[in-house]
Amino acid sequence: MSKIITYVKQAALVTCLGFACVSVANAETVKVAVDVGYAPHVMAKASGGVEGYNVDLMAALGKEMGIEYEIIDQAWSGIFAGLNSGKFDAIIVPTTITKERAAKLLFSEGYQNVSYQFLLKRGNSQIAKLEDLRGKVISVNKGNYFDKWISARSEKYGWEVLRFGKNSEAILAVTTGRAYASIAGSTVAGWTAKKNPNVVGSKLIVNSGQSAGFVFRTKDKANRKRFEVAIECLKKSGVIAKIHEKWTGNMPAKDSASFKIRDGLGEPGFNGHDATPHGGSCS
Repeated sequence: MSKIITYVKQAALVTCLGFACVSVANAETVKVAVDVGYAPHVMAKASGGVEGYNVDLMAALGKEMGIEYEIIDQAWSGIFAGLNSGKFDAIIVPTTITKERAAKLLFSEGYQNVSYQFLLKRGNSQIAKLEDLRGKVISVNKGNYFDKWISARSEKYGWEVLRFGKNSEAILAVTTGRAYASIAGSTVAGWTAKKNPNVVGSKLIVNSGQSAGFVFRTKDKANRKRFEVAIECLKKSGVIAKIHEKWTGNMPAKDSASFKIRDGLGEPGFNGHDATPHGGSCS
């Protein structure tokens, strides 16, 4: 069951139609879904509420769009079903854009590269290429994309892969010396390295070639458009890059999805992309 965990109210808007100006402060609230606990994107605060990369991003988008919104906690296992059933209007946790998903869902253009990074025990030799890890023991959260990626390359590089039910256990294997390195998403790795003095992020960051976007119901083109216009405004102003750096300790590359504005609406090459210029202006 979804649970409303926070409510953020933006300033009232005034719109003018002809000579008549009306307040739209009571406009419908946009409901956006997250999976609380996915650090550093959405995390529960000890004092109540939530914080994180995507919480800051949604606050900036809400301000840019001038909307009221609710953040709703939804377990990842039911997040797509919840969207399609109308429990919420958008998914704002980073969701990798794939052809399989784009066949059933409507994506915004990507705002973040999906990349992999290794965590090393502080004091271990740094790595700049995969060859530097030849013959090492690598820990990973069992069953995720990173497990599949490293398993497909384990024979080539002679890796022994240790799999754990939780990412925290995979990191513990590094700090205790059971594994030389652990692999995770670069945002997760960057956040962990900032918070855990026993580990450091690798200099090597592997770009998967994919990006993460916001998700909408296939027929909800209106919400996709207003979010995308706002996303592009935050790319132009550098706000997304600053949020990324705040929560991961790394400034994204200038040619990454955090800066690069796509033509039209959605991610080119995927179902749902509309190449028609969409207009729109930034606040």
